[in-house]
Amino acid sequence: MERLSPRASSEIKYKYYTTMFFRKIALILLLLTLIVSAKAQQADSVYTLQQCIDLAIKNNLDVKKSGTQLERAKVNSRQARENLLPNLNGNIYESISNGRSQDPTTYNYVTQRITYGQYNLSTNVTLFNGMNLINIIKQNSLLYQAGKMDFQQIKDITTINITALYLQELSSEDQLNQANLQFDASKVNVDRVTALNNAGSITPTDYLNIKGTHDNDALAVVNAKNAVITAKLNLLEAMNVPFSTTVKFARLTADQLPANYDQGPDQIYSSALSNLAVVKAADLRVKAAEKEVSAAKGKYYPNISLGAGIGTNFSNTNPASFTSQFRNNYSYGPSLQVQIPILNWFQTRNNVAKAKIDLEDAKNASDGTQVQLKQQIAQAYSNMTTAYDRYHVLLQQVETYKESYRVTQAKFENGVVTADIFVLSKQNLDAANINLISARYDYITRIKILDYYQGKLSSFK
Repeated sequence: MERLSPRASSEIKYKYYTTMFFRKIALILLLLTLIVSAKAQQADSVYTLQQCIDLAIKNNLDVKKSGTQLERAKVNSRQARENLLPNLNGNIYESISNGRSQDPTTYNYVTQRITYGQYNLSTNVTLFNGMNLINIIKQNSLLYQAGKMDFQQIKDITTINITALYLQELSSEDQLNQANLQFDASKVNVDRVTALNNAGSITPTDYLNIKGTHDNDALAVVNAKNAVITAKLNLLEAMNVPFSTTVKFARLTADQLPANYDQGPDQIYSSALSNLAVVKAADLRVKAAEKEVSAAKGKYYPNISLGAGIGTNFSNTNPASFTSQFRNNYSYGPSLQVQIPILNWFQTRNNVAKAKIDLEDAKNASDGTQVQLKQQIAQAYSNMTTAYDRYHVLLQQVETYKESYRVTQAKFENGVVTADIFVLSKQNLDAANINLISARYDYITRIKILDYYQGKLSSFK
């Protein structure tokens, strides 16, 4: 093989290291580009209500915990069914005895060292045990279905919580927008009265009142900005998403409010009994407890099982080889076992008694769920009607104060009323506008809560 000269070798090494250097630079630039792109995408993220709900359900720890409990119930249900299958077990037994002992193959006593081995394969299947296994299968299947309802209940609660926080964030944004409008309007008034004050056409008191109102509006903007950040932080925390001030949320068409809720509390309660996951879960647990009682009573009956086995053995007292003994000493056959319970420390009776107690607890829990549900629906419906009435009262109040402000502003500009009356009129209008925004979103939240009780939660489209 031809050997390279030192100069050629140096050139090759130089080209190699240069190529590797530029490759590393290109890789670093690519990574930086991806990071910047990801940051920019995150900064420009706009979440819809449905995206917020999906993220919260995906990341919520209570949802994850309920999911693992559901998987455990699924495994229990599968195991209960598989208990009907025959078992199959192998057994290997080896022993060494010294001195006088019985030869396991000839059953004669000999005085020598005996090496003995026994090898068995057996199977057994339950034919009848008072329907105990069947009822346990039904019990675990019902518990698995109840677990599904628990999982759905956690997701529903997460959905309604995220919806409320989402609406609170939008309400905070609307209140900030209203605060900015109020600030801009008062700025116009301040500029006007400043010119009048410089010309000596207005009293210092009126000027200071108007300026003080503008300062209050500036403070309201600061407080509204902080409220937006707080609402956004609460929402992102509930979603288990890192906080970012640049994250935005899609607007909802909340201006057009529906009429008063078209269903009464009794109709909502009736619908909840049929559709709400927590009610279904309680009912399923009552049925599971009934199967638990039936399964416990099954232990009063005989247990009949069918078995079969095959085995062979080996002993060093037999001159035949291990292989020969293993082939020739085997035995096999079926077996039928009937176990009749007569007296077993009253375990079956006490287990039945405990199962009946579990059934009573399940019934009480189901009844308690329904009573509590009816009370919650009555309270939620009352809150909804109050929010509806409050919204319409505030809607009328805004119109009234808007007209009052228009008249008062005209009078103030013509010197008919003093600044304190004008300031009071503006404060009344500003407060009414802020309260109207809060009432609007509060009413929507109350409607979504009633939708939850009817099992028909849905996002805004």
